[in-house]
Amino acid sequence: MLENLFSLTGKVAVVTGGSRGIGAMIARGFLESGVKTYITSRKLDELQVTAKEFSEIGECVAIQSDLSTMDGVKAFADAIKVKEPQVHILVNNAGASWGAPIDEYPESGWDKVMDLNVKSVFFLTQQLLPVLRAAGTHEDPARVINISSINGLANPTMPVYAYSASKAAVIHMTHHLAADLARENINVNGIAPGIFPSKMTAGILNQFEKQLLAKVPRGRIGEPEDMAGTAIYLASRASAWVVGHTIVLDGGVITAAG
Repeated sequence: MLENLFSLTGKVAVVTGGSRGIGAMIARGFLESGVKTYITSRKLDELQVTAKEFSEIGECVAIQSDLSTMDGVKAFADAIKVKEPQVHILVNNAGASWGAPIDEYPESGWDKVMDLNVKSVFFLTQQLLPVLRAAGTHEDPARVINISSINGLANPTMPVYAYSASKAAVIHMTHHLAADLARENINVNGIAPGIFPSKMTAGILNQFEKQLLAKVPRGRIGEPEDMAGTAIYLASRASAWVVGHTIVLDGGVITAAG
């Protein structure tokens, strides 16, 4: 039994925003664990490069999409449902941020962040419910893993108002969806990462890495293995009784902040 607790062999996963950053870390971990993994992003060239690299590890399928619109969400979900009768794992990772002083913060930036970070998470989950229901069993439910952020739990001390609000919303949505879907053999949980290397955090790390590391009790930024390991746990039999929780994956930042 113990040797199978973390096995994902033969499962099918969908990872949004899977071409780079946290999404790519999770997708690679799944592929290395024997999971057929669909990745999607808006930028086709970047998506194809990642898919080509990952196809040397396992079965990786790239589907371009724009999840910031309802049409894009439905088109992507339909493409998945045509290809797969069952999806065991959905990782809602695609996201965006927008920073501006409070007096200048634009409605367009607010809407862009909320549409992708919150609206698409709900509606993609909704659209993929038929294949998630088909995959889940009482012993080993299908999984939805929502990627939030520690900025949804504490003040990011940067003027990214829509981002922090959106990530707080994802944490609460995870809790709400989990209560509604657990009886249908779909477990919903989340991950709230701290600082990991990505395009979104590159500028911050370049300017403030020393200051950021001073706030991390573990004394380093997150590594791909940290993210992949947590996602594998949440996708495996080992977490079958974990429902509605968001794992804080930050090296101790939130704990130290009190």
